[in-house]
Formats: sequence, C-alpha cells, structure tokens
Amino acid sequence: MSNRYKGGVISATSPTTSSNAASGVWTLEQQLQAKAAGNWPLVPVLVNYLVVAGGAGGGNNGAEQGGGGGAGGYRTESGFAVFAGSPITVTVGAGGNGASSGFGSSGSSSVFDTITSAGGGGGGFRNNEGVSGGSGGGGGDAGSSGTVRSGGAGNTPSTSPSQGNNGGASSSTLFGGAGGGGGAGAVGSTSSGLPGGGGGDGTASSITGSSITRAGGGGGASREGNPAASGGAGGGGNGGVYLGSGATAGTANTGGGGGGGTNAAGAAGGSGVVIISSPVAAASTTGSPTVTTSGGNTIYTFTGNGSITF
Repeated sequence: MSNRYKGGVISATSPTTSSNAASGVWTLEQQLQAKAAGNWPLVPVLVNYLVVAGGAGGGNNGAEQGGGGGAGGYRTESGFAVFAGSPITVTVGAGGNGASSGFGSSGSSSVFDTITSAGGGGGGFRNNEGVSGGSGGGGGDAGSSGTVRSGGAGNTPSTSPSQGNNGGASSSTLFGGAGGGGGAGAVGSTSSGLPGGGGGDGTASSITGSSITRAGGGGGASREGNPAASGGAGGGGNGGVYLGSGATAGTANTGGGGGGGTNAAGAAGGSGVVIISSPVAAASTTGSPTVTTSGGNTIYTFTGNGSITF
C-alpha cells in the first residue's frame, strides 16, 4: 500500500539511491537522510579548464646539432562537469632536461580529474629522429650520411581535439641544422641547410581573462655562422649555435620546449600549468594555487601539484 505525501506518492517499496541516481519521489526529510549517508546524486559543477604538460628538453651530441624539444600537450574545454564534495587531483608536469649527449628528456604529464596532457617529446640528436609526445621533438642533424631525420609525432597518445603537433625534420645537409620542436598550434619547422628549424608556435587562451600563448616548441640547433633558430611563441626556447650562443630553456609554466644544443647541452623544457575557471567558488584547495576572478568566474592557477574540491 502506498502512503501519500504532499508533492507526490511514495511506494511501499523503498526506492533505490546512490551517489549517481535516485529513483522515485522523495520527501525533503528522506533527501536529507540520503545526502547524510552519501547516497544522493551529486550535482555537477560546469568548469572550464586548461591543462598544459611539461615541455621537453633539447637534444645534443657533442659538436653536432640537436633537435628542439616538443611543447607539452595542450588540452582545454569549456563546460566540463565535475562533482562537488570530493577532492579532484591536480598534477603539474615538470619540464624535461636538456641533453649533454643524446635525446632530450621528454616532459611530464599534467592531469586534472580525468584529463591528461602528455609531456612534450625530447629533441633528437645526430642521425636520430625526434621523440613523440604531446608535441613531437625536432629531428637531430643528418651527420655524415645526409639522411633527413624526422621530427617526433605530436598528439601522442591521441586525443580529440589534438593536443599538439609534430616536430620538424633536420636538413639533408651534412652536419647541418636540426629540426624545431612542435608546438600546440603549429608543427616545428624543418631545417633548410645549416640553420636550425624554428619551434612551432603555441596556442592562445583567455581562460584567465587575458589572452596568453603557451606551449611553443623549442628551436633546433644551427651550424656556426648562422642565426639561432627561434623558439615558438608561447615559451619555446631558442636553439643553440655551434661555436656561438647556447640553447635557451622553455619558459616555466608554459610547457615550452627547450632549444636544441650543439657543443653545449640542449636546454630544459618549461614546466606545465593547470588552470580551472568556475562560476562556483571552490570549497577548498591544496597546493596553493593563485586565485583570481574574471567575468564572474573564480580562476585557480596551479603551478604545482595539489587538489580542488567544489
């Protein structure tokens, strides 16, 4: 037999509840009891996020030209549903080290909830291709063989939309320039002769209220007497020049790739960043994010690991 309440009828058989769903018609008292027991559906909060992984280091092999490091993977979305009441882990990926001999180290992943951006792929070195990653590293120089060395593949592992681009290839010139690392917005440039290829440009985001470009690739190293290859817009470091200027590092908290080295180490990639913009202020955070406001949203910028609870 059913009991009648204002606002509806409740069956003699108890409806089921869980944190995901609640069937039937409920009195306010029953709802409060279910919530207290953790058996009432959680209301989602719709947030915007930007998750940028660590950029990779540039490659190097003594007197030969190393490829630029790939930018960290770049993922962003508006209206992403998260649930209140439970801490959401935030991980900010570190930049990879530049190489004194060999491949540049790949960057580390950044994570927000179920979203992972892959670290950039390390720059290649003599006779070796760039490493795959969020964006791919540039190919190392052709050495004495004259065989073009390709850049590493971007968007690895694959996501939709893409989180990054391929690195550029070396030239076929003997002991010539190396390829630039891929960026979030463009592929790394292929070397043409003795100059290194420039890093691919990053992508701009206004999630904080201001347009900022991040995740540029590192420039490939150049042979002597040539200009340094520029890093991509968005924190990419410049490539080194043999018997000239050294490679420069990717900018911290942009996920920029480090420049490729020659007769000196390749440069390190820049660390990543995780930014969350929400119409509802968080109940608590850990990891000391920077908190700002813009357009009615509260914005949390994480430059180190932590968590956020709505």
